[in-house]
Amino acid sequence: MSLQKDRRNMYGESPHSSRKNIRRGKQNQHQEERRTSNQTLALVAAHSTEDQMIACEVAADTGARVNRLKGFKKDPDRPLADFIERQQSRRERAGMHQAEHPPEDAAKAT
Repeated sequence: MSLQKDRRNMYGESPHSSRKNIRRGKQNQHQEERRTSNQTLALVAAHSTEDQMIACEVAADTGARVNRLKGFKKDPDRPLADFIERQQSRRERAGMHQAEHPPEDAAKAT
């Protein structure tokens, strides 16, 4: 049960940089939303009609929402069981399991 509930980062980067990059991604996402809204609202002139102002405000909200949906999403970490399985397969490919467990014939000979 613990192997399914415990999670590990398998993205391939340092866990320390992941913590920083998640924060940075959210920050960039919010900045993009503000920029999009401000660009749309900047088009409203002082002499615009009320209907034009409302339409521009709705367009700004819609643009911000679209950016939010397309924006940053954290990839979930993988279950510990997947991490261990991947680690063992990498060790087998590298031949590390052979070094850990010497052949039985060599053990009997000594």
